[in-house]
Amino acid sequence: MFLLTRIDKQSLFRQLFKLGTSYSCQIVSYQKLLGQLHDAGNTTTLAHYLQLLSNAGMLTGLQKYSGSEIRQRSSSPKFLSLNNALITSQSQYTFKDAKLDTNFWGRLIENAVGSHLYSATIGTKLKLMYWREGSYEVDFILQNGSNLTAIEVKSGRLRESLRGFDLFCKQYNPKRKLLIGQGGISIEEFLLTPASEWYN
Repeated sequence: MFLLTRIDKQSLFRQLFKLGTSYSCQIVSYQKLLGQLHDAGNTTTLAHYLQLLSNAGMLTGLQKYSGSEIRQRSSSPKFLSLNNALITSQSQYTFKDAKLDTNFWGRLIENAVGSHLYSATIGTKLKLMYWREGSYEVDFILQNGSNLTAIEVKSGRLRESLRGFDLFCKQYNPKRKLLIGQGGISIEEFLLTPASEWYN
């Protein structure tokens, strides 16, 4: 993939990958990214490099669901590492330490759910997005034509409120609502089940 594509700003490309994996499962504007990168670039270049990383199965940026194609394309990306090893390989945690840090462990769980869903969209018309309005957020929105599936991951982190989930369901009336983790489908069951069973 990369051997067939000209990458003029290799340093910027590497930095984007490193920052993207460190911010996995977080929503970050391209402007904020530019402020943390040491090589000159612009938002168009970053979006292009992020697409290359996505095509290579490494890192992607989910768009915000808004019901409007134009607003979705201009939204800040929610980074998603397409393999948890890309996150853990850059951390200093042992497996035991990672489990003790509820925020880090919760991010790994959310990322595992997201990458599982993302793999189901490859080669299909499915779209995986997120939703956010002010301080309200839904982890993942899976769009299958006109049908929506709202997915919230409860992993034991401090942010356990379902107010964003409830608000989204009230506004957009998704066909399916999935709560994964505490009080819902177990993480193990979700990851061991073909993703197609969750949106059909």
